[in-house]
Amino acid sequence: MDRLLSGIDHALRTTFSNSEHTAGRPYPAAGLPDDELNTAERELAGRLMRVNHAGEVAAQALYQGQGLTSRNDEVRQSMQTSAQEEVDHLAWCETRLKEIDANTSRLDPLWYLGSFIIGAGAGLIGDEFSLGFVAETEHQVVEHLQRHLDRLPAQDVRSRAVIEQMQQDEARHGETARRAGGRPMPQPVRILMRLTSKVMTGTAHWI
Repeated sequence: MDRLLSGIDHALRTTFSNSEHTAGRPYPAAGLPDDELNTAERELAGRLMRVNHAGEVAAQALYQGQGLTSRNDEVRQSMQTSAQEEVDHLAWCETRLKEIDANTSRLDPLWYLGSFIIGAGAGLIGDEFSLGFVAETEHQVVEHLQRHLDRLPAQDVRSRAVIEQMQQDEARHGETARRAGGRPMPQPVRILMRLTSKVMTGTAHWI
């Protein structure tokens, strides 16, 4: 019950709080030049960072759901550690969105709810499946972030610095989950995960 109530509090603070999240690590773009972006470039950067922010909202929910249903204290602690770094990502994305005068996704509560249910379900199946789900999720996120790096305006070094650090962290989270015993996901599950991700990222790009 304590974990459930904590999860509800976390959900409300993640999706409805009017204050920005606080990162535990320095902002990757600190000290980098903020080159002038034209209207089209600023709009593109804003949409990409909004998608990334929505992804971090989903990541918080995924880890919370898995932590709630995990049967292993060590696995639960590992989830909490990764989740804290995802808070850094959330805060960095919020900072960059504010810098370029862009909004977060209006559907953040929906992304949180859906991801929490998926995470809790993965945890109920078992820790090996849950950890494997994390590993595959992070693998797909690393690929997704690389596509964003390829699309960003070359002079947008501040957004690029944020995404590059996020990419490094996500790769490490995936490797940690694999080493902790995560088993490879069956191909149908991987395909479904990619389709679900496309729906979320495609929608968050505009809303």
